[in-house]
Amino acid sequence: MGNIPKLNGVARALGNHQVAFTTFSQMDIHSSIAISSSKFDGVIFEGEHSPWDVSSLRDSMQFLLDRGEIVKNGSIAPGITPMVRIPTNGEEMSQWHAKQALDVGVYGVLWPHISTVEEAYNAVASCRYPSLKSTPLYEPRGIRGDGPVRAARYWGLSQQEYYQKAGIWSLDPEGEILVVVQIEDTKGIENLDDILSNVPGIGVILIGEGDLGQELGFPRQYDHPLLLEAIAKILDICKKYGVAVGHAHADENNMQKLIEEGFRFIMTTTKRTDSDLEKGLELTGRKK
Repeated sequence: MGNIPKLNGVARALGNHQVAFTTFSQMDIHSSIAISSSKFDGVIFEGEHSPWDVSSLRDSMQFLLDRGEIVKNGSIAPGITPMVRIPTNGEEMSQWHAKQALDVGVYGVLWPHISTVEEAYNAVASCRYPSLKSTPLYEPRGIRGDGPVRAARYWGLSQQEYYQKAGIWSLDPEGEILVVVQIEDTKGIENLDDILSNVPGIGVILIGEGDLGQELGFPRQYDHPLLLEAIAKILDICKKYGVAVGHAHADENNMQKLIEEGFRFIMTTTKRTDSDLEKGLELTGRKK
C-alpha cells in the first residue's frame, strides 16, 4: 500500500488524544462549499431530520474537497472528514442506509437512538465487511455488502487499498471508518455499560440531549439538573471504557466547561454573520 497517511481526520485527532471538532450540515453543495474553508476536523451530513438522498450526499462530499488544498498538503486525506447521520432509529435495525453511505465514501456513520446491545451490535456490524470466524477480532460479525468502487475512488485508493483501510477505527489501527452511536433515552443509559462491554468498535458515544430532555420532561432545557445528571452518568461510563463522548450543542459559552469535563467529540454550529451589513446600517442611521 505504500505510505498512505491516516485519512480520517476525526479518528486521527481522537487517536492522538485530542479533541475532535465537528458540525452538522445539510446535504447540499452550498453548505459544503462554505464548510470546506473551515477548520473543522469533520462534518456530519444530516440524514435523520432531513430527506435521505444519497445523490445529494455524494455531491456534498465532492464539493467539500478542495483540490488546491490537496495539492498544497501533498496528501489524499480530506481536509474535513465527511460523515453522515442516517435516518433510522436503532430499534429498526436498518443496514442499507449505512451501506449506501459507505459505498459513496463517507468515513463515519452516526446511528441515532441506540438503546440496546443488539442495536449497537447491528450498528458496528453494518459498517464491517464479512470475514471468516477464524479472523482476529471477528465480532461484531461484518454484514456490509461489497461495492467499493465509488468509495475507493473518493478516497483516492485502489479497491484493494480501500479494503485494507475500510476497517472500523478502534478495532483496526489501520481502519478509517468511525462508528458513532447516539444515546438519546434513559433505556440507552441503563444499557450503556453492557453496550460498551459487549460491543467493540464503537468510536464515539454522542449524547442526544434533545430527545433525552424530551423524555425527562424538560425539552430543550439543556441546563436542567436532571438532564445534566443523566449526561454525567454517560460520561462516567464512557470514561471507564476509554470511549470518546460527544456533545452536540457546544458554543463559546460552554466550550471550556465541556473540554474540562472530558468531552472529546465536540459539535458546534456554523454561523452566518452579518457584521458588515450591521456596520453599514449603523453608519447610515438605519440600525435599530
